[in-house]
Formats: sequence, C-alpha cells, structure tokens
Amino acid sequence: MEKKDIVELKRQLKKLLMLEAFKKGEFILSSGKTSSYYLDGRIITLTPEGAYLVARIIIELIAGKRVDALGGPTIGADPILGAVAALSYLEGIPLKTFIVRKVAKGHGMQKQIEGPALQAKSRVILVDDVATTGKSLIEAKHALAAIGIEAQDAIVIVDRNEGASQNLKDAGITLTSIFNIEELAS
Repeated sequence: MEKKDIVELKRQLKKLLMLEAFKKGEFILSSGKTSSYYLDGRIITLTPEGAYLVARIIIELIAGKRVDALGGPTIGADPILGAVAALSYLEGIPLKTFIVRKVAKGHGMQKQIEGPALQAKSRVILVDDVATTGKSLIEAKHALAAIGIEAQDAIVIVDRNEGASQNLKDAGITLTSIFNIEELAS
C-alpha cells in the first residue's frame, strides 16, 4: 500500500472519529482525571467502516515487523483485535490476537490472557483505542511478562498526550499512535 493510501485511510478515520466519537463536556477518565472532552473509540471500532479503517491502518503500521500476536486490555482492544484478525486472515497474513483481562477469571481455566496460546518469547504488540496515562497498557505488559512474554510496542488510535508516551517508554514500550489529540482537537 502506498503512503498516499495511508493518508487517505487516516483522513477517513479522522472524519469518522470527529463525527461520532469526539464529545465535548465534563468527563471523568479511567485515569481519574477530569477532561473537557471524551473520545469513545469503541463507537468507531464497533462499526463496519471504523473497524476496517483501524485494522487496515494497524496492519500497515506493523508491515515488515516480526509479530507473533497482537493483543491488549479488554474492552478497548477487543473490537480492534477482532477486526485485525479477520482482515489479516483475508489478506493471507493471519495474525493471532489475545485479550488481557484486568484480573484472571475465578472459574473455568482461570486465565488472565484470553485467546490462542502464546509461547514464551513470543513477539507481541499491544493495541488499545485511547491512551491517557498508559496504565492499562502497562498492566497488560506486566500480565504478559508473568508468562514469559515481552511486549515492547503498542499502537493506539489516539494518544491524549497526557503522559502515556513517557510512562510507556519508562516501562520499556514504544508507543505509536494513529492520531494525537491535537490532530483531532484542531
């Protein structure tokens, strides 16, 4: 895919985000901070167009990298991962995906990480819809580390530029965002 195609995909995604997911008002974020705007990525990633655009862009961002699986914290990552898994299969480059629960289930297999079995030393990339402080991505990294898997990269749709990039860097994770909040708020 050519660079101009990625630019067009991002333009379409930005339009969709601004139309459907970007809200102004008074909101309390999962980080506990108060914000004058809220970006609900799931409104986009749970639509056919949004799911496709996000998955297509992520597949392009990871092209050429050795990746064994993509995963992330439930619930923001869930629809993204389903879209990436389906699109990657259709394109003949199937990617395994997984979801990281906040805590292990208390029943059944009692797993914290759901999805196909990952092998120790697997190369994984974390994904999420929005990053504020990066806390949920760091927690996912720790859950993976407990089973011998190192996450060194993360991709989000929007970085709110409220510390996530630095916090993730401090935790050994390089953050790539499709957009930062200034691109959407301008």
